[in-house]
Amino acid sequence: MPEYVRQLLIVCPLLFLAGLCDSIAGGGGTISLPALMLAGLPTHYALGTNKMCMSMGTAVSVYRYGKSGRIRWFVSLIAAAGGVLGAILGAKAALLIDDRYMRYVLLVLLPASALFLALNRGFGQEGKEKNYPPAKTALLAFLCGGGVGVYDGFFGPGAGTFYIMALSAALGLGLTEATADTRVINMASNLGALVTFILHGVVLWRLALPGIACTMLGNYVGSGLAMKNGSKFVRPIMVIMIGLLFVKTIYDLLS
Repeated sequence: MPEYVRQLLIVCPLLFLAGLCDSIAGGGGTISLPALMLAGLPTHYALGTNKMCMSMGTAVSVYRYGKSGRIRWFVSLIAAAGGVLGAILGAKAALLIDDRYMRYVLLVLLPASALFLALNRGFGQEGKEKNYPPAKTALLAFLCGGGVGVYDGFFGPGAGTFYIMALSAALGLGLTEATADTRVINMASNLGALVTFILHGVVLWRLALPGIACTMLGNYVGSGLAMKNGSKFVRPIMVIMIGLLFVKTIYDLLS
């Protein structure tokens, strides 16, 4: 079997799945990045190609959520500004600190997040948005974006899931609404990183182009499922993605 065909057989179905999960509950990178590395891409090319595919896929879910009127643009744009600033600070910190320490933090944070979702069945139910004054809403949105953005810039995997949980906890958004807003935040941070990867020439276009198509399709299907089924569908996907990230974190530490 030709090498390129083998790569496509690995990358295309897994990037579709990554886009589908990412549009619902975040964390799609825990599927897409290992898929590209399994296909044989060097680390930097896997990172660049992954960011290209996931960025384009996220744009589809932003369009679909936005068209449905589910995105709160006031919240999402302010949170996106915080996310970009936080990501810059996190990236600078990553140059100084070994990311192994962040992996140890995740070993505690991820099970705690899954346990919180399991014990708090009412968390993220639709229709419980907190009626804060605009200034307080803006501040909380900025802090949510900036706080998770630091993690995203420093380490990254599962940032979308943490954005959803932060917005739900701070502003009382339903999981479906928080997912819609999170797509805007993720797109902003993804595009910032993508420009850097393109300028450094580490996007493998022969895999990126079919990967983009698969990720966009996954995002289109996933955003539709999330809007149709609400938090009852989003919650179990979030738990699954947290579990996948936990397993991947342990694997990375052991290897």
